[in-house]
Amino acid sequence: MEPMTARRNGAAFAQVVGILALLNMLVVSMYAAVGRAEAAKPIRIVAFGDSLSAGLGLGSSQAFPAQLQKELNARGHNVVVANAGVSGDTTAAGLQRLAWAVPGGTDAVIVELGANDALRGIDPKETRANLEKIIAGLKGRHIPILLAGMRAPPNWGDSYVEDFDAIFPDLAREHGLIFYPFFLDGVVLDPKLNQNDGMHPSGKGVAEIVKRMLPSVEELIARAQARRAAASKS
Repeated sequence: MEPMTARRNGAAFAQVVGILALLNMLVVSMYAAVGRAEAAKPIRIVAFGDSLSAGLGLGSSQAFPAQLQKELNARGHNVVVANAGVSGDTTAAGLQRLAWAVPGGTDAVIVELGANDALRGIDPKETRANLEKIIAGLKGRHIPILLAGMRAPPNWGDSYVEDFDAIFPDLAREHGLIFYPFFLDGVVLDPKLNQNDGMHPSGKGVAEIVKRMLPSVEELIARAQARRAAASKS
């Protein structure tokens, strides 16, 4: 090969290498920009439950989802908490509306259902089966779950209480869920923290629930962030 031709070929090769390097830098920069955009989006949490989530008897700003979001934002978490609570819902009713109550783009779900099953004396086997299907539906969509436990009133007898109360820790253990043992912990039966019906928390009662649940919810946020990060790399 003549010297002039060799020099030309070498220059052309160097030019191609430079273009490829530039393209690689552009691709890396694009993916980094996409990653930053994803990280900047708020974590969308759905509070999926009954009247205890919906905030029966309270203004919207005093309901559990609103108070939870306010507290999380104050702690530096970029989150939005949607209120998907429906007063009177049993686990069966929750299962029926799961698909539309937890929309696409949801990053995490707090499942708070079962109180109305217990009040109505619904067979714990039915409650367990409904919650199993709800959990399976959310896990099938790869959505992290925080399961809030509920306890049965004593009027149904020891056997019912034992069977019902065991549902929540059993499901949390079997499915590897974040578990908060009792949604009304620290609030139930306290007249200072409940409305006149003695069953639904007041605004102060909800604030107490939020305070106690915060560590579990922050763990839920961490799982949602990890899932989002993994998805952005795939």
